[in-house]
Amino acid sequence: MSVGETLIRRVPEPFRSFALKHRELVKFAVVGGTCFVIDTVIFLGLKSTILATHPVTAKIIATLIATIVSYILNREWSFRTRGGRERPHEAALFFLVSGVGVALNSVPLWVSRYVLLLDHNHLSPLGVQVADFVSAQIVGTLVAMAFRWWAFKKFVFPDANARPRLVKD
Repeated sequence: MSVGETLIRRVPEPFRSFALKHRELVKFAVVGGTCFVIDTVIFLGLKSTILATHPVTAKIIATLIATIVSYILNREWSFRTRGGRERPHEAALFFLVSGVGVALNSVPLWVSRYVLLLDHNHLSPLGVQVADFVSAQIVGTLVAMAFRWWAFKKFVFPDANARPRLVKD
């Protein structure tokens, strides 16, 4: 029995049935949650130190690092049985889709800072932190996540059961 299967067996009904039926989505969400933590830690670290005056740049760097981790985890776990493309083509499509995701993830922060002017000139330091977190980490992440879920299944890993399942999930 795999780790995933052991964890799913501990989930109460009706959530267990949903998790089993939508196994790929649950795995994608776990990978997304892991990458969200990576992205958040790097974003806040950079924004609080060497890129304090460049929050959008900090966000882009953090998202790029999280995207590399995301490719590895999604390829080898979330979409392990999907495929249909040669690995270089698949990787190129993954990073192209993820590049669009980086842009989608950064747009809410850009709008918050440069259109709505939620910056140090108009808010307290705590207000800026809250506005940046909500726009970059909540709104941006949700928009990019919905896009990536759709695009990964449609373009990057289009064929279900293209690769054999070695162990039951």
